[in-house]
Amino acid sequence: MQKLAKREEQIMQAVWGLEKAFIKDIIQELPDPKPHYNSVATMLKILEEKGFLAHEVVGNIFQYRPAISKEDYQGHAMKDIVSQYFDNSYSRMLAFFAKEQKLSETELTEIVNIIKSNKK
Repeated sequence: MQKLAKREEQIMQAVWGLEKAFIKDIIQELPDPKPHYNSVATMLKILEEKGFLAHEVVGNIFQYRPAISKEDYQGHAMKDIVSQYFDNSYSRMLAFFAKEQKLSETELTEIVNIIKSNKK
């Protein structure tokens, strides 16, 4: 799975949130300054070619939907981050967030409980 560029990821976030969307709907979800309609249409075509989106024709307009779930992309993106920045060590990543992001004791307990429940 390819990594998304910043604008591609913004578009995918919009489509994941909307589930099905026309270009005008996607543009409304994007941060300011809003990109031009044709720019978004080009990006959608590229995302479809990369396998991230699919479309169906409604009337004479394309309606886009995700071809890859947000969870699948998150998993892939996190594997890349762990590989690139934490030497493939999830414990180093968690230690980083515990130290640098100042996770609360409640959040750390939640993480431990999730880990314990996944081992059962």
